[in-house]
This record gives sequence, C-alpha cells and structure tokens, in this order.
Amino acid sequence: MKCRTDEVCLKELVGMVRTPLRFVELVLGAKPSKQQSSVLKALEDGERRIAIRSGHGVGKSTLLAWVLLWWISTRPGAVIPCTAPTAHQLEDILWGEVVRWHKAMGEPLRSLLTVTKNSVRHKSAPQGWFAAARTSRRDNPEALQGFHGEHLAFLIDEASGVAEEVFEVAEGALSTPGALVILAGNPTRLDGTFYRAFHGEREHWATFHFPSHKSPLVSTEYAKHMAARYGESSDIYRVRVEGEFPLCEADTLIALPLVEAAIERAPHKKEVPPLVYGVDVARFGDDETVILKRRGDHVLSIEALRDLDTMAVAGLIAASARAEKPSLIFIDVIGVGAGVADRLLELGLPIYQVNVARRAAEPERFDDLRSELWWRTREWLESGAPSLPPDEELAAQLTTIKYSLTSNGRVRVESKQERKKRGLKSPDRGDALMMTFASPVSALPRIEAGREFHKPFDRELGY
Repeated sequence: MKCRTDEVCLKELVGMVRTPLRFVELVLGAKPSKQQSSVLKALEDGERRIAIRSGHGVGKSTLLAWVLLWWISTRPGAVIPCTAPTAHQLEDILWGEVVRWHKAMGEPLRSLLTVTKNSVRHKSAPQGWFAAARTSRRDNPEALQGFHGEHLAFLIDEASGVAEEVFEVAEGALSTPGALVILAGNPTRLDGTFYRAFHGEREHWATFHFPSHKSPLVSTEYAKHMAARYGESSDIYRVRVEGEFPLCEADTLIALPLVEAAIERAPHKKEVPPLVYGVDVARFGDDETVILKRRGDHVLSIEALRDLDTMAVAGLIAASARAEKPSLIFIDVIGVGAGVADRLLELGLPIYQVNVARRAAEPERFDDLRSELWWRTREWLESGAPSLPPDEELAAQLTTIKYSLTSNGRVRVESKQERKKRGLKSPDRGDALMMTFASPVSALPRIEAGREFHKPFDRELGY
C-alpha cells in the first residue's frame, strides 16, 4: 500500500480491517471456524451484548483474544477489562492466547502494542488505551469496577464461574451505553448472570452455542471418549461436550455446580489444619491407585498411579509421609489395600483403616459406611469452603455418583459394581477423597491410629 505518510497509511489500514472478520483474517492470518465466525459477524452487525455457552476445546478463549486485539487496534482510547474466575484461566489460557496472537499480528499494528503478563497497552497513549487482566473472585468483587472510556469492552472468560458479587459491583460499568460485553464459558451453574443470559434475560443478549462435536478444532474421538467414560446422559458430558447447562438429576448425589465452584475457589491461607492422605489402592487393570492429600478444606494434590504392586505403593506412601508428616493416612482395606495398610503400620506410620462395607456411624440415616462418607463429602462441598484442584477426572467421578433411599428411609450410595453396570469406571479419585472424612482428625488420639474407629462427622471437631 502506497501512502503519503506513515500516519495516513496506518489510518487507511485500520479502515480496511475495521470489521473483526477481516482483521482476524488479514492482520492475524487466522481462519476462524464457523462457530467463531458467527460471533465475529454479530460484532460487525453491531451486537454489543454477547453470551457464548460452549463445550471443551472449541476456541472460545482464542476468540476473546482476537476480539481484544481487534478492539484495541481499531478504537482510539479503547479500555478492555478482561476477567476469569481463576488465575489459571486468565493468565495461562486467555492471556496465553493474547500473547500468541499478538506475535502473529502483521505490521505496523503489532509494534503499536506492548503486551505484558497482565496488560496490553497502545504506545500512543499507554495510560488511557489498554486492556487489563484481573481475576474475579468473591473476595475481590471490584475486578470489573472503575473502568471508563468511550470504547469500553468487557471480556469475561468462563463466565459461569464468576461470582455474582463481581457482576453486581460492575453492574453500572457493564451497562455503559455502547460498551461491548462478551460472556463465554462452559455452562456449569444453574444461576447467576451467565445462566440468566440464556434464560430469563435472553432478550437482552445475542446468544451462541458451541458444542464440541460441531467444532473442527475438537477431535471426533473426544465426544466418543467422554460418552464411553461418563455416559451421554451425565452432566459432565452435557457441559464439557454439548455445551448445555447441567440437569442435576434428582438421584445424583453431588451436583456439578458444587464441584465447579470448589475448583474455582481459592484456598484459605489463614489457618494451617492437619494434613491427611486418602488412599484407594488398585493393583493391575483399568482402576487407579490414588493418593489424595487434603489439608482442611483444601485438596492439595491427587496422584493417580497404574500397574504398581502393593509393596511399590507402600514405598511411595512411606517416602511421602516421612517428608510431609501427615496426621493420618486413610486407606481402604477392602481387597489389596489391606496389604498396603499392614506394611505401613509395620513402618510405624499413622494409618487409619477404612472398611466402607461396615455399619455406618449413623445407622439410622445411612445404609453403610460408604454411603455415609460419600454423603459427608457432599455436605463438605455444600459448606461453600472447599477448594479442589482442576482435575477433570475427579470432577466427573464426584458428579456421576447416584444414590437412593432404602425402604426404611436410609441413604444408600450405589456400589462400584452397580456403577460399572452403567458403563462407568470405578470412582477411585472420589473414593480417595471421601475416605478422608472417616474421622475428625483433631479428635482422634494418636493411639487410635490403625484401628477402624468411626464417629459421626462434625465440622466443629476439625478434620
């Protein structure tokens, strides 16, 4: 392009790519999918309140990065607050896409932007022409507050997980005339601003639906794998593959929104409660040996192992326990777990043997101990305090457990065998977690370690 001056050339270039689709294709050199193109065309048509519910891997974070770079490149003085419920989603995924596509931009537009780990600034006016990344948490509801400008654009990734307090604090800014607002994410919750955008307030939003099985960016094997592993009727399949809101069926023990909220919740750092391990032992085959570590309301880590004999498992646990000194190590002693427990007791470690087939501590409420411990896990998640790691397998196992009431009114959680008849694998990670509720830790004298000793769950006692 021949121009009289660099400034004139730049203005003509910006004019050529003022529509988002042309910008993405010409400046970024990308080829959007039909799903992504539908949103870019809606922006071109003047839509300014957009909500996208999606399955996994469809390129929604990429789309948000494209919109950010287009908006900041074509609107002088643009201000673009960006947020997500977790630092991982915001910094590693969304901002990772921003960095990636900034590097792909053509000149001279690329050199006009300075990208850091939490901002993008236009060199013409870095203090008043920028995009900023701020994590949204319930204890930080001001993430989207205090932004002003003629060209505001709010980009909210994994919007279903953003606390409602954040939307309430930012209500004035989000409703600024002419402001662009894009909500995108897996539809994990049955309440909140994101949910209402597709239901009671749908007339105020341009809504889009991106199922994974209709995206060329997602392997055709992904949907088949998820269907085979969890069932097409499961909420985890509905949310992760179909991009549909969960059903939370009446016989599902733990609703998906409870688990998603715990994954998005930052752990409390004020207190340091006792460390415990939950160990579910498998030997060989499809099942996993799982070592889960929990400190109070925070699950620290989940280690899943395969094809190890009992002595190798005992050795791994012993080495970790000597270094970290957990208060208790809960082990399922039905089957091969008994051998691991015996060896660790021989080594003098604080083993708590759990036989989930035994009578419940509250037999008037629960059919057996397994049912009681799974119910305690549900109550723990309902308390609003827990923090879980972003482990999709754990989330799927927790949310596909079914329960029923016996003829005498006791809660009965389905057995592993019943679960396998439904085509689902053993919930090894979930079992490792539920076993850590077999006893309040601080209430258990050291001398009791190694004995099968069960008390009703009580948050006041500590765990």
